[in-house]
Amino acid sequence: MVPEVRWREAAAVGAVREAPAVGGEIPYGKIPKPCVVHPEVVEEYPSWDLPDELWDLLEPRFEQLEAETGWDYQSHLATAPGTKLGGYPGWCQDPQWPDCSGCGQRMDHLLSVESWEADAASRLTWTPVEDRGVRYEGADLMLGDAGGLYLFECRRCPGRPVKDRFDCS
Repeated sequence: MVPEVRWREAAAVGAVREAPAVGGEIPYGKIPKPCVVHPEVVEEYPSWDLPDELWDLLEPRFEQLEAETGWDYQSHLATAPGTKLGGYPGWCQDPQWPDCSGCGQRMDHLLSVESWEADAASRLTWTPVEDRGVRYEGADLMLGDAGGLYLFECRRCPGRPVKDRFDCS
């Protein structure tokens, strides 16, 4: 399945339509179950793609933080898990930022769709305070082997071209 992005003005968006009927037997994990989105703004930082020179500079602070709190930078603090707009991809494998075919520049992260919204480690630090202790229900997605789909855009080129990347554990 190849993702498709269509850009349009917000004013051109009319009433929300009913979801189309899904024909036939759909294997588990291919279509998300209906859910409600509660967006919130969070600050996050690169994880596996933090530049080496910055990693070397910050590593003593990461080690101190882990010794004091038990929190690992990459598992608990860098990238917010789950489906999100913007920020940084939560790569399962080595980072694969695409370059724009038009201008050759690295594209910007637009959207992540993940198999899970959180795991036990990230739930500890990324769950909103008001949701702690609430029974967690996911969207029942399984992309590959618990992977994610990442969409990227080029904000510099006309038409804002889009590319996708998929990775899984």
